[in-house]
Amino acid sequence: MGLFGIFSKEKKESLDKGLEKTKEGFFSKLGRVVAGKSKVDDEVLDELEEILISSDVGVETTIKIIERIEARVAKDKYLNTAELDRILREEIAELLSENNTEDLTDFSLPSGHKPHVILVVGVNGVGKTTTIGKLAAQFKSKGKSVVLGAADTFRAAAVDQLKLWGERVGVPVVAHGMNTDPSAVAFDAVQKGIDMGADLVIVDTAGRLHNKINLMNELTKIKRVMQKVMPDAPHEIMLVLDGSTGQNAFLQAQEFTKATEVSALAITKLDGTAKGGVVIGISDQFKIPVKYIGVGEKVTDLQVFNKAEFVDSLFKK
Repeated sequence: MGLFGIFSKEKKESLDKGLEKTKEGFFSKLGRVVAGKSKVDDEVLDELEEILISSDVGVETTIKIIERIEARVAKDKYLNTAELDRILREEIAELLSENNTEDLTDFSLPSGHKPHVILVVGVNGVGKTTTIGKLAAQFKSKGKSVVLGAADTFRAAAVDQLKLWGERVGVPVVAHGMNTDPSAVAFDAVQKGIDMGADLVIVDTAGRLHNKINLMNELTKIKRVMQKVMPDAPHEIMLVLDGSTGQNAFLQAQEFTKATEVSALAITKLDGTAKGGVVIGISDQFKIPVKYIGVGEKVTDLQVFNKAEFVDSLFKK
């Protein structure tokens, strides 16, 4: 079981395994730094700074963590290296808890509106459509009714992929085909969700970043058209980022948060990389809650993000 026994054994094992590469990279470097040293001095802190940056925690967040540890060193006067793990763990957990990230333990929807409408954004190749399919499967398994909208109409593959997920999961997919108006798809998806009394509508959008103005205009139009059917939609704008791209994920988060009001993050592909530190940095820099993380291929490897369990897996010996 995890730190607070929140996750099931299978879920926890999947999280531990998904973060293995990040953990190994981080702790093997940390072990080399403190070898033969008894106290945390400037040299140890300098090396720690380098390790955090190379684990894609990001420069600003790394500086924040180092400053907090320095303050503790100053206060305790003598801090031994054996305690560094525990202190790092506490500071990272504290940082995550300051960043609006709720501690979810399972897939759930807020009450108050039906359907709950999620608009999903992100560049091509980050696992956006797969994340939508896995979300649909997870919510369906919880007894929720789901409608998908294939509004990434610039790529035939994206529409086809979403239709395949719909068939696989057993949920309806609203699609108008390639090169059709994305906002018309979004409109019909929300309308279908209302007509069916669905719990959740998830709308995929095109992931092009080459022209921010176009992106901004398109997302604004999709939202405006959705609101003709449901005035408070979308209730959530979720940005999907590929954790394995490290610093590139930061840049994408910057662009998308300028283009639209992102309210939640899903960070995918953490199992194939040692760059899991990106979750800490992105959460800290953008103050947007990380809601889901992808730690493997299986549908159940898309997990709700729980900071206590995440930090526990990251520091598990």
